[in-house]
Amino acid sequence: MTHARMVKEIVLKVVNEIGVLNQISKLIAEKGVNIIAVQGTVQDGSAVLHLITSDNLRVGDALRARNFAPHEMDCVLVEVPNKPGVLRNITEKLLPEGIDIHHIYATAGEASDTSLVALACSRNDHAIVVLNK
Repeated sequence: MTHARMVKEIVLKVVNEIGVLNQISKLIAEKGVNIIAVQGTVQDGSAVLHLITSDNLRVGDALRARNFAPHEMDCVLVEVPNKPGVLRNITEKLLPEGIDIHHIYATAGEASDTSLVALACSRNDHAIVVLNK
């Protein structure tokens, strides 16, 4: 069973320095906020973090108070069974609809029955409808 819904992800571009991720994760933990999913990439000396949290408002306020510049983006969060072929199933549903995936990341524990897949695409609203069929 697939369940897709719209969420907001926090996007944060920072200088890629050792300890920055620790600083950000510590700040979030101190606010008592859970990080549901995270993706990080490095390009040209900058790191870009995508965070889905249990309380984006508190995280955004805390980051801005520390002179970070977070912004929110729409993101599709899909809960799926944790089994082989799930990513193929997601992409096979989106392909005939002409939905372009801009970025994607996923998380699951080995012993978990479900996985979370986060993706932002050309038509998030339509992707939700397609994925929930």
